[in-house]
Amino acid sequence: MKPHALAGAVALALGATTAGQVQASGFADDASATLQLRNFYFNRDFRDPGAQSKAEEWAQGFIFKAESGFTEGFIGFGLDVYAGLGVKLDSADERAGSGLLPSSFGDEGPGSYSEATAAAKVRLSQSVLKVGGLMPKLPIASSGDLRLLPQEFTGASLAVNEIDNLDLQAGQLREVNYRNSTNSEDIRATVGGSADRFNYLGGSYAFNSDNTKIGLWGAELDDVYEQTLINLIHNQPVGDWVLGANLAYFDTGDAGSQPLDIDHKMKSLMLSAATGAHTFRLGYQHSDGDTAFPYLAETDPYIANYVQILDFTRADEKSWQARYDINFATLGVPGLSAFTRYVQGDNFTVGTSEGSEWERDIDISYTLQSGPLKNLSVRWRNAMVRSNATRDIDENRLILNYSFALK
Repeated sequence: MKPHALAGAVALALGATTAGQVQASGFADDASATLQLRNFYFNRDFRDPGAQSKAEEWAQGFIFKAESGFTEGFIGFGLDVYAGLGVKLDSADERAGSGLLPSSFGDEGPGSYSEATAAAKVRLSQSVLKVGGLMPKLPIASSGDLRLLPQEFTGASLAVNEIDNLDLQAGQLREVNYRNSTNSEDIRATVGGSADRFNYLGGSYAFNSDNTKIGLWGAELDDVYEQTLINLIHNQPVGDWVLGANLAYFDTGDAGSQPLDIDHKMKSLMLSAATGAHTFRLGYQHSDGDTAFPYLAETDPYIANYVQILDFTRADEKSWQARYDINFATLGVPGLSAFTRYVQGDNFTVGTSEGSEWERDIDISYTLQSGPLKNLSVRWRNAMVRSNATRDIDENRLILNYSFALK
């Protein structure tokens, strides 16, 4: 796909909005369009003089999203559009493969890449059906957005919100466009292979003045794995504190004729305590099975210890996390926030030895509050990994984001 796909998608969305103003006011009145500029520098040092000593690239991303309202009437129709353009600013064969660009070690790839998609949508009462390009953000499947351009799927989704506090979701994903690719392909799992159908059904119910939420989800990646998720979220005010708990339990088994025997139980727990500017968290995760925890590749799994580099999901791995967040707004510096965390994992096997690994992250971000560049955010993400199951890593990411409304 050529770089002018971004401009074409913008024209499509704006043209659709103009047509909607003639046909039905709701289509245009509730429409929105934004353009996000994302500048991303990535440096991963593997700390040894092996075949590739580091991955280092710098790129500029343009992310356009437009959402129409719905036409008036008993059944409403609408259109959502997404387009992305990535431009290489710096790379080289010997340090390519950061995930920012369609490149790999030994081939720094093209100077730019682009993608565009759209989803038609239909609303009946409080239920919405979408068909086309999707970026689901669900506990059972959450589209990843940790590099230059987001991951997006092709498929259909149905959201039903006819009962107060009850959110029901169903859908089928057919293809995926990964974060550094312009090609749609079969959906790949982290364990067990790939397929052209991922079906899901589930939802959540909130009660206790929205302080408590329970969820139940089921999914199948065709002929690869079947998965059930049960989760519980609770927040409890206690004086000046808010105490929280987020529990997730995944039960995953193999499906169809694929040769790998998958029998996995994932237990994930995150506890939190917040007061004023400060939030303290403790996490525990047990990846209980003969294989690693299966989930859709490059998505964000709904587990406690999925962090900047590692996910701590090796076969039978147990891991603990300690995290501290601070929001400087309550201390007189609005827009400034930071957190640090440490995760330790062990109880898995590397060859004939016992495996262990840890990751330490520091994350600082600041958003300008006024002036001509108001809402420009700057984020620095630093990580250190030490493991006897993979290469040691020191990593830095510097990300500048600026979004502005086109409508």
